[in-house]
Amino acid sequence: MRTSIATVSLSGSLTEKLTAASRAGFDGVEIFENDLLASPLAPEEIRVRCADLGLRIELYQPMRDIEAVPAAEFARNLRRARHKFELMGRLGADTVLVCSSVCPSAVDDDALAAAQLSELADLAQDFGIRVAYEALAWGRHVSTYDHAWRIVETAGHPALGTCLDSFHILSRGGDPEGLEDIPGEKIFFLQLADAPQLAMDVLQWSRHYRCFPGQGGFDVAGLVRHVLRTGYDGPLSLEVFNDVFRQAEAGPTAVDAHRSLLLLQEAVGVADLPAPVVPTGIAFAELLTPDAEPVAAVLDALGFARTARHHGKPVDLWQQGEARILVNTAGAARRDGTQLAAIGLESPDPAAAAHRAEALLAPVLPRRRDPHDAPLDAVAAPDGTELFFCATGHPELPDWRADFDSLGTGRPQTGVTSVDHLALTQPWHHFDEAALFHRSVFGLDARESVDVADPYGLLRSRAVGNTDGSVRIVLSVGAAPTDDTVHAQHIALATDDVVAAAGRFRAAGGRLLRIPANYYDDLAARFELPEEELAAYRDLGILYDRDAGGAFRHCYTETVGRVFFELVQRDPGHRGYGAPNASVRLAAQHAQRPAR
Repeated sequence: MRTSIATVSLSGSLTEKLTAASRAGFDGVEIFENDLLASPLAPEEIRVRCADLGLRIELYQPMRDIEAVPAAEFARNLRRARHKFELMGRLGADTVLVCSSVCPSAVDDDALAAAQLSELADLAQDFGIRVAYEALAWGRHVSTYDHAWRIVETAGHPALGTCLDSFHILSRGGDPEGLEDIPGEKIFFLQLADAPQLAMDVLQWSRHYRCFPGQGGFDVAGLVRHVLRTGYDGPLSLEVFNDVFRQAEAGPTAVDAHRSLLLLQEAVGVADLPAPVVPTGIAFAELLTPDAEPVAAVLDALGFARTARHHGKPVDLWQQGEARILVNTAGAARRDGTQLAAIGLESPDPAAAAHRAEALLAPVLPRRRDPHDAPLDAVAAPDGTELFFCATGHPELPDWRADFDSLGTGRPQTGVTSVDHLALTQPWHHFDEAALFHRSVFGLDARESVDVADPYGLLRSRAVGNTDGSVRIVLSVGAAPTDDTVHAQHIALATDDVVAAAGRFRAAGGRLLRIPANYYDDLAARFELPEEELAAYRDLGILYDRDAGGAFRHCYTETVGRVFFELVQRDPGHRGYGAPNASVRLAAQHAQRPAR
């Protein structure tokens, strides 16, 4: 199906928006009137620009407060419409969006609304234009799609149809099954947006919190299935009002938008994308650092051994159990410190996984490699983290470990068995994009978003993972765009005995995050824990949580650069990540940052 996006969904000038939409792969655009009015280009120049970019102008919008108004006001509306239709002819647009009236002078009279819309359609037809009538969720008298359709049906004009908008329908709890009663040829346009489930004024909800399909809580795919059963053959078009999107760069936002429509088309069965290849584990986490010594000291205290070195690059492999950490000193900037730069994901079919990632517009990363290096495909996540598709220990597939020469070193381990999860803190404008990216590209399941109180604001967090828990990634966004905690990321290491592991780490010279005594007073009140167990937790800074699936015990190292480690003892049925303790951890980390 053709894909389209409203220019209001992107930031920048009109020409920047058109360029971004074209580069992202859209077939067309909706020109939002304010973007046209603010553009120095004449309508004819915009028409040529769109043609040069391979974009069709699918819709011009909006015309407001047209119908069910007194005769004198309607005469003024027709005069205004004539000017707009002449402009649309210069622009090369053949469909106009008319929103249901919200003006105080509009009356509750469907017959009048139908008659005036029919007269408007007469005028539009003279210019070769179709009128798509849309019910705004906050319309004064017409606020539901079925009501709008009744008026269109009563008018019975060939140049008058309806525009369906998923937000306006689903935000009011409308039943989309009734959409199948509308003939497909009378659905002139379909606008799509998702949104988080919020209890607030629907106008403010619409103007500030819409998001792309798959990023919110609406069943947009279900609605689209009903529309397609009518025989609708127009474009799938995104109309998203979102404060974050309108401040972010237009290019990445347009790519994220188009990815959402590709995933939506796959969900409704009209696009044949490569099947998801769900990762089966964490092959490695790679730290990029200008100075390996501080990281090496922490890894050594955690019980890791430096077991191998890359044969052609300054990259060391540290390992304990199935947990593998690469320490890379190539090209790291000192001002950035240590950062989590790459993740290796175990894949049953790395080539197929990379093929799907590329089909869903994930940036494929060029890789400088020696002819003898294992061929590894990698893509970039929205936050810039490099994600490699790996097959560790599969004789029939290339193994990345073959690029490393054994150092023959080892030492007693401290009980770390594997990577429990990875936490990636996103730039503030990429949070929703990151969740959709990991779900669509890797086939991971997403948990509900969680809000955590930070001493300087609110931190949002959302976990994605596979069904057996062998891959868990927590995506978070900082409390504010300028909050430098946005750069902090961490690696959570699984252990069967967190008290023993934390004790050995400290005995080896490691520094644990100090937790206030007040936390343990509260912990004693919330859970009936043996006094000796509580004393051990207090001594080592271990945090505790419990749900229906069991207990979650965890503690943190101090931060090195932008990275810290977490030791986790997770009961098999526990699905959380210690969210009730996050505010305490964040406060402790803020308190222990060096003064500036």
